[in-house]
Amino acid sequence: MNLLDRITTIMTENPITVGEDESLVKVDEIFNDKKIHHLPVVDGSKLIGMVSKSDLLFFKRGFNKNNSESEDLRLNSTSVADIMTTGVASLESDAKINVALEIFNENLFHAIPITQENALVGIVTTFDVIKQISTDKLVENKYN
Repeated sequence: MNLLDRITTIMTENPITVGEDESLVKVDEIFNDKKIHHLPVVDGSKLIGMVSKSDLLFFKRGFNKNNSESEDLRLNSTSVADIMTTGVASLESDAKINVALEIFNENLFHAIPITQENALVGIVTTFDVIKQISTDKLVENKYN
């Protein structure tokens, strides 16, 4: 991986998103079904926030199997807007990979939305970086 390549070379394009009015039941389903940990929150194509699996788990904290009815009611009656992070750091699509690595290293973020002219076009996660390093290593080993 060339750290001076554009972030678009490793990002996930067209990420799954939610609107701020979506219920947390839907968010929970997406996290479980798609095996992802971060959901950009959009208004149209404009990034307005981010909700993470950690945000959802923090919200659900204190519930257990004995009161699952209360948890379901709470998840149904709470919207993404109630738990999402606003003012999210993002990168423009022409940013370099090394900039994302610096952000991951300094801020303890695990996902960075990628925008182009204020529209969400992708997301890069620490998993994307690991996957690229792993792919590069496999190719390197193949030719050595």
